[in-house]
Amino acid sequence: MKELEIVTKRKIELLAPGGDVDSIKAAILAGANAVYCGLDQFNARNRAANISFENLQGILHLAHSYNCEVFLTLNIIIIEREIPALISLLNKLVNTSIDGVIVQDLGMLYLLRKYFKSLNVHASTQLTNHNSGQIKFLSKLSSTRVNLSRELNIHEIQHLTSVAHENNVLTEVFVHGSNCISFSGICYISSVLSGNSGNRGRCSQPCRDQYITTAAGKNYPLNLKDNSAFFDLKELYEAGVDSLKIEGRIKKYAYVYTVVDAWRKQLDTFHNQNKIGEDNSHLYKVFNRDFSDTLLKGEISKNMFIDNPRDHSIKHLSEINSYASADEVEAGQLKLYQEKEEIKALVEAKINQLSAKKVPLQIHLSGECGTPLKVSVTTPERTFVVHSECDLLAKGTQPLDYEMVLKRFKAFNDTEYFIEEMSLEEIKADVYISFKELTSLKKRILYLLNGSKESLEPVQVPAITNLGLEADKPSLSVLISSEEDIYLTDETKADIYFQLPNCFKDKCSDFTDLFTRYKKLIPYFPSVIIGEDYSIAVEFLKQLKPKLIVTNNTGIAYEAYQLGIDWIAGPHLNIVNSYSLLALKEALNCSGAFISNELNRNQIKGIKKPTNFKLHYSIYHPIVLMTSRQCLFHQVTGCEKNRVDDTCIQACEKSSSIINLKKESFMIEKSKGNYHTIYNQNNFLNTEILNDLPAVFSSFMIDLRDVKTETKLASSKSELIQLFENRLEETANSETILKKVIQSTTNKQYKKGI
Repeated sequence: MKELEIVTKRKIELLAPGGDVDSIKAAILAGANAVYCGLDQFNARNRAANISFENLQGILHLAHSYNCEVFLTLNIIIIEREIPALISLLNKLVNTSIDGVIVQDLGMLYLLRKYFKSLNVHASTQLTNHNSGQIKFLSKLSSTRVNLSRELNIHEIQHLTSVAHENNVLTEVFVHGSNCISFSGICYISSVLSGNSGNRGRCSQPCRDQYITTAAGKNYPLNLKDNSAFFDLKELYEAGVDSLKIEGRIKKYAYVYTVVDAWRKQLDTFHNQNKIGEDNSHLYKVFNRDFSDTLLKGEISKNMFIDNPRDHSIKHLSEINSYASADEVEAGQLKLYQEKEEIKALVEAKINQLSAKKVPLQIHLSGECGTPLKVSVTTPERTFVVHSECDLLAKGTQPLDYEMVLKRFKAFNDTEYFIEEMSLEEIKADVYISFKELTSLKKRILYLLNGSKESLEPVQVPAITNLGLEADKPSLSVLISSEEDIYLTDETKADIYFQLPNCFKDKCSDFTDLFTRYKKLIPYFPSVIIGEDYSIAVEFLKQLKPKLIVTNNTGIAYEAYQLGIDWIAGPHLNIVNSYSLLALKEALNCSGAFISNELNRNQIKGIKKPTNFKLHYSIYHPIVLMTSRQCLFHQVTGCEKNRVDDTCIQACEKSSSIINLKKESFMIEKSKGNYHTIYNQNNFLNTEILNDLPAVFSSFMIDLRDVKTETKLASSKSELIQLFENRLEETANSETILKKVIQSTTNKQYKKGI
């Protein structure tokens, strides 16, 4: 054991995954303070078994009897036609004892903030939460907790937690389980390759696939070790983190129990004895890809990768034991398999003793004419009695009978309880009571069953009408990232966006000078801006005070709002419904937004824009599959450095490619000041939308940055801009000419949608 100098007082929540009922039971028994689980709709683990709403009610009762909270994952983007079903679900959830909902979609944040205020809102890691402005952005949209990006180091976590607490927001950090190689929420590789969007909970995990052996000799170049901060508890405590989250909603009950149990014991040892346990052997006895905590330590290195996505348990056993022969290896493996089966059997026996079924109610009604109706309600834990406020009558519309009572009391079956038995045997003769009085009795019983919490009537959310006037003839906008292309500002009337880098270190004054000299340039911010780079980016905004920006980062959006700068939500903010537009406009004074390129024609068609709000769409661009803080060249071409440092981000400029077993190639680019990005082999080109959805969009963007893909251009950038302008003007043959000039493109995402 490692002795610690500090005396611990503050408790940290241990948050466990629950992909099905058995896993939830396992987490509760192993000592989780909270579990997160998903229903069979609206959650980002489509491959998990998930649970029904009926299951949820029983789970809530079980968990709360063990002082364990339950958070519901609603962490996908919601397309327009799903909004009525979502509102219906939220109307049900407000009358449950759910402890919080985990959310990605900005439109859902809007609905929760405006109509369902009783629900605690947790911002999902799918919102790519990594800077202080994003914490404030989410706080303004009523988030009470933020799940921070996995890529952050302990110093960045500490700073963001401090900012969060200043804004009455809790922080949650992933501490164990699978690591994504891409920043969550801005990974589109599964969406592009198979139509299974990670933002819809359908990720097919192509990052775990085998690829043609790279020059560095790797077959799984995108495959990371699992995350485990098991020995970093002291640092997380000192950083002020509120919740430690274990990943694994597609894992089964034996895995969940083993991992949660190990973490529970580690936490208890830390809290009670001021010690950190040094034995993590139990974590190796269930599925793992070996472990790494280097992201947390800020040491992004080649040691984070493992060239095999399968279970590492057996290999780890061989590594820690010095077997003298093949027979000893086989015997050791057999022993581990047996131990795994024993763990499974032990956990199964434990969880079978728990019931996650809804709680039975026995209801007995009694009374006679001239006395109040007496309703006795019995649960396994207690009995209580309520009386009607009016006496039973000898005359009325309908005599009090079983069907009449059940019609009013059947609402109990929509709670954590169900009517097992209902008796009217003690009702003397035919008596009458008003429907209104029975309804009042129902509400009082629900109030007592729900822990003295009033039931809420369903909210009727007003339908959104298309308040924005039809768009004028759409204009063109152009994205560039090189000073060599600034000449284009003199050759077109199109808006020219200039892509800023992920990392601003020592560049603030340079960029301020650039935009001061070229007044027509509009700053275009990337999705990821972390730590000092974020502070410098904010300083740049304050110094320049541009009239307009485009941003894919909600932290920059918040700062623009604070500074009174007009801003447009970029294409990687995953805007897919009308309520997202309302959230951005009403809460943060946004003037326009790009609609996600993951949507198809029909999914876009239903979106309605607010008054004085413009819709934008990227009609041509290299397709970003993922952005990573890791160095991808370690696994692809090799690199002389073992770890990423500041000079890598600022100075490294490389490109390469990987090829999967289907012979599809993906371009890896590392440009100066930016993180590693993987692009699709073919650029996105969608001119069909001009005919499909006329008078919807105010502007169409074309991305002319120098990103090398297999798409080839047979004209200069100036000529290409003119061709797109001709297409917007519907010049004869402009479509045909464009498709001849731009070769090898795709609009598969637009065809399929999400």
